Amino acid sequence: MARTIRGVSLGPSPRWLRRRLEAIGLRPINNVVDATNFVLWETGQPLHAYDLATVPGGELRVRRARAGESLVTLDRVRRALDPEILVIADRERAIGLAGVMGGLDTEVTDRTVDVLLESAHFDRRRTRIGARRLGLHTDASHRFERGADFGACDAASRRCAALIVELAGGTVEEPAIDVVATRPATVGWRFDGAQLARFAGVTVEGGQIVRILTALGFAPEAAGEGWQGSVPTWRAVDFEPRRDGPPGEPLAWRQDLFEEVLRHVGLDAIPATLPALGGVDAGGTPMHELRRRATDLVAALGFAEAIHFAFQDRAADEAWPRLAGAGEPLELANPLSERHAVLRRTLVANLVASAAFNAHRGADGVRLFECGRLFPGGEAAEVEAIALAAGGRLGSAWDRPAAVDLPAFKGFFEALFEELGVVAVARPADLPGILPGTGGEWTLAGERIGWFGRTAATGLPFELFVGELRLDRFDPAAGPRRITAPPRVPGVAADLTLTHRLELSWAELAAAIDELAAPPLVGYRLEERYRGTGVPDGAVATTIRFDYNAGERSLTQEEVNERHAALAAELERRFGTGREAES
Repeated sequence: MARTIRGVSLGPSPRWLRRRLEAIGLRPINNVVDATNFVLWETGQPLHAYDLATVPGGELRVRRARAGESLVTLDRVRRALDPEILVIADRERAIGLAGVMGGLDTEVTDRTVDVLLESAHFDRRRTRIGARRLGLHTDASHRFERGADFGACDAASRRCAALIVELAGGTVEEPAIDVVATRPATVGWRFDGAQLARFAGVTVEGGQIVRILTALGFAPEAAGEGWQGSVPTWRAVDFEPRRDGPPGEPLAWRQDLFEEVLRHVGLDAIPATLPALGGVDAGGTPMHELRRRATDLVAALGFAEAIHFAFQDRAADEAWPRLAGAGEPLELANPLSERHAVLRRTLVANLVASAAFNAHRGADGVRLFECGRLFPGGEAAEVEAIALAAGGRLGSAWDRPAAVDLPAFKGFFEALFEELGVVAVARPADLPGILPGTGGEWTLAGERIGWFGRTAATGLPFELFVGELRLDRFDPAAGPRRITAPPRVPGVAADLTLTHRLELSWAELAAAIDELAAPPLVGYRLEERYRGTGVPDGAVATTIRFDYNAGERSLTQEEVNERHAALAAELERRFGTGREAES
């Protein structure tokens, strides 16, 4: 809308108007401009005043900016425009940024005699695009971006024109010019009291509903068992049309109307009840059970569970070994920060950051784990994984705390494998982020399922060990460990010291013992590994403790010696360079 006020006399605004504007942080300029600012805050409708003499033909045109076009705005900055920006123009040039800021060439000055007053409604999205592209945020753009009242243009224009005449004199020319490019569709609504009662759990009397909606401008009319009407223009931005309404009849969501009624009835009138949950709880899946068993075991080993965002920065993604996913990670289109730019492909990065956070605040040690999903990227499916981080000492002097070392950390994973019924093999590996000589990979049936090692450089006051496993490579149907009651009678223990080549791994040796094991052998464990005097170069002496038990009867020493000697002889034949055995 455009109105002309002729014969104005510009000057300072009266004291009451200046004080009102200063109270909200605005700088008074002159009586005409101050009137537009006052009405903006009074009605919520932005307005702009042009010096009519600077607008050729008195024509205002709304269009997209042309490529290469520029405009000097009221803040005396020349701004480069592009076709994504909406402008107000005269016959030849842009003279203002639509819904954002006016131009310097057409501003109202002491020489102004005739004023052209613009009161318009601009599209929310288009105004936001223009303001963001130019890095501007004004009182006008703030309101248009959030949805001004389409029906307020005429009333605000009349009010402002009358105030200008009161403050600066002049005469308002009527009628105003009113041009509508696109009229927003009228949003209707329809509901009944039974629907409101089901939504709120409280019955509201029909006459009270009509009184509330009438006072709010929703113009209710009787329709069957309920009412219908339209949303007033000053509330249209709050009521998005319902997508499942009849064709050509956009309807507001009923819940929005319910809330309008209920906030006037009083929310304290709604009884506090828990909603009823329908259906049957289907329970978990085998993978849920596997995950629960894994996390319960790790927690029992003294680890605290950590829960992080599923995001990390790109540097962290590249710093650690990955169990799945090659190429580029999945990027977030709108990340919270650069630290959360990509979806994680390892759980370890965030665990190391949390360990450092605790250490820098005085913690003498950490035991952290996280169970969650990794996102390999591309077409690959998500991966279920569990990661551990441990280092330093935990507990008081009464607990006799011991610092975690590499064998102890490796043992945490071995305990997890035992709980899940998995026989995994460790092999040395050079891994990114891991100190050379301490890294290892876990394999299952020849497939790499995890890794572990000591971190190379973290700046922590203690050594930190980390590792990660793919839980989705384990059999969820594998049952938990079976617990066997101890025998009623004591057994017999026998040690074997086997001198073998240094390259022989414990996994190979244990596999051979499992192959040869037969009753009354019920268990074995590694006692000691020794290198030094009496042991040839390139060899190591490994001491193994064997436990023999016959269950319901006592064993004789002769029985144990016979079985133990046979086992020792076979191990010596396969691996030994000399042996010692004692019972």
